[in-house]
Amino acid sequence: METYSDSDLTLRPLDISDLDDFMQWYSDEKVSNFCSWDAFTTKEAAFEHFEASAINHPWHKAICLSGRPVGSISVTPCHGDDRCRAELGYVIGSNYWGKGIATRAVKRAANEVFVEWGHLERLEAVVDVENPASQRVLEKAGFMREGVLRKYYLLKGRPRDAVMFSLLSSDPQVNYFMDS
Repeated sequence: METYSDSDLTLRPLDISDLDDFMQWYSDEKVSNFCSWDAFTTKEAAFEHFEASAINHPWHKAICLSGRPVGSISVTPCHGDDRCRAELGYVIGSNYWGKGIATRAVKRAANEVFVEWGHLERLEAVVDVENPASQRVLEKAGFMREGVLRKYYLLKGRPRDAVMFSLLSSDPQVNYFMDS
């Protein structure tokens, strides 16, 4: 199994020139299984999705290994009275599963967003109950499992149960992340 050091992993703004790399996971049915989108069969469809969901997003970055995108991670802020919280989402190519990359990317993203958004108190992530690998990523990254939300969201037209995770700006591991 190939291993990667922390210095190999970077988060950077998404760029349309990365579309060929993005197609690696956009077209992978294993990856899209728990995503709101179906695996893309054409580059044009992937481009439209990328353009609509990533380009103007307030915090959406490529997860890179040695400069090459292998996934993406986003933090979507809430607005109005809920602006103290935001939702984390991530996707990584199936060739990179089980290598600790997603966990390190989540830690790094949490660190960056708590520093960049001083008003942020809570970072939350919602994971399908049938996606234990993603649940482990969040647990390893220091997020607290809060509970199951029954029929919380629609996934490809079907109501799904989800597990809510959170990381608070006051959690001890956040201060550790900020020092590292």
